[in-house]
Amino acid sequence: MKTLHLYLLKQVILTLLLTVAVFTFVLLLGNVLRDILSLLITRQATLQTVFKVILLLMPYVLAYALPIGMLTAALLVFGRFSADQELTAVRASGISLIAVVMPILVFSIGICGLSALFNCQIAPQCRRAAKQLIFNMGIANSEGFLTEGRFITEIPGITLYVQKKRGDYLTNIRLYELNKKNDTVKRIMAESGKVIWDSTNKQIYFELTNMNTETLSREFRGHNTNSNTIAHTNAVVETNTAASTNENIAADPKGGVEWVNTTIGSSTTDPIDLASLVQNSRAPKLSEMTSSELVREIRQLRAKGILPTPAEVQLNRQLAFSFAPFAFTLIGIPLAIRAHRREASTGVAFALGLLVIYYSFFVLAEALQRHDEIAPYLIFWVPNLLFQGLGGALLWRANRGG
Repeated sequence: MKTLHLYLLKQVILTLLLTVAVFTFVLLLGNVLRDILSLLITRQATLQTVFKVILLLMPYVLAYALPIGMLTAALLVFGRFSADQELTAVRASGISLIAVVMPILVFSIGICGLSALFNCQIAPQCRRAAKQLIFNMGIANSEGFLTEGRFITEIPGITLYVQKKRGDYLTNIRLYELNKKNDTVKRIMAESGKVIWDSTNKQIYFELTNMNTETLSREFRGHNTNSNTIAHTNAVVETNTAASTNENIAADPKGGVEWVNTTIGSSTTDPIDLASLVQNSRAPKLSEMTSSELVREIRQLRAKGILPTPAEVQLNRQLAFSFAPFAFTLIGIPLAIRAHRREASTGVAFALGLLVIYYSFFVLAEALQRHDEIAPYLIFWVPNLLFQGLGGALLWRANRGG
């Protein structure tokens, strides 16, 4: 029995190393080309710099390659194990399938721990360092602070979040106006918009559509506010939009304070001054924060009255994906046995199909992150529970000869 366990474990480890190496190369190549291709074309990046970026991005791609490699290893090893009639011989000896695969399942739990270390700590830190290196090489321009996927707090009196940025066009925009005590006095949310840069005066404007504004209804809301305010009281609603301006008063979740809610079809903000913006360093995106940093970020945002859903989405993504190796192994073993094929192409095809199903939930969670009321970050845990439940049922059935 010990010999059989060592044989299977050795096969899984060797296949895991090979597949992780292949996936790491592919993912690393894509990330390096995406991040420094423009610098290579303009000859701003040296070979030494490229090598540093590759080393810093390696933990980031390993966080993805480890679960994928574990899934592929389980499919390939147990597909051959079943196709070569080795499983039939083991069953004829009176050994159950559960007893055979138990060391592999324990090994996958160990890979979960390693994956958690990369996902929650090492990968975000290394990716942040790589982005900072690229930033220092000159990729960032005067508008470089406006990056997607992070709460932008560099502008005095303003907190800004943009989910997606394609050139000057933005989606899921959240603007918060703060007073000198860093208390939120105005909340603006828009489905989409466009940023307009005034490089001469070092100012920016936002053209927002499908906008919802919440303003403190008390008289003192205008006191002690920063000069970088966002005006919506004189906003003109476009005639070609179906939305209209409506107002109602709602209680703040923190208690007591009333907010005036205004829905506007389309509007342009007052200019925001960037002259005092310090850009000596690059603020990290949410995807470049460790789990402990995300927890602090969530607490700070809640204290300011800012909905921290994007940060909660990123935190749950890191934690949930750390359990992917065990879920992949649990469902990969019985599927490989049922397929009864030794060809590597079959195992890779199965792996790609399962990955598409798994990541579809991640895509769904990120697409719904603007809907705070449905707690979209919980969706990240669905594929783990689904794969583990289905994998456990299939493994139990296979153990009984079904």
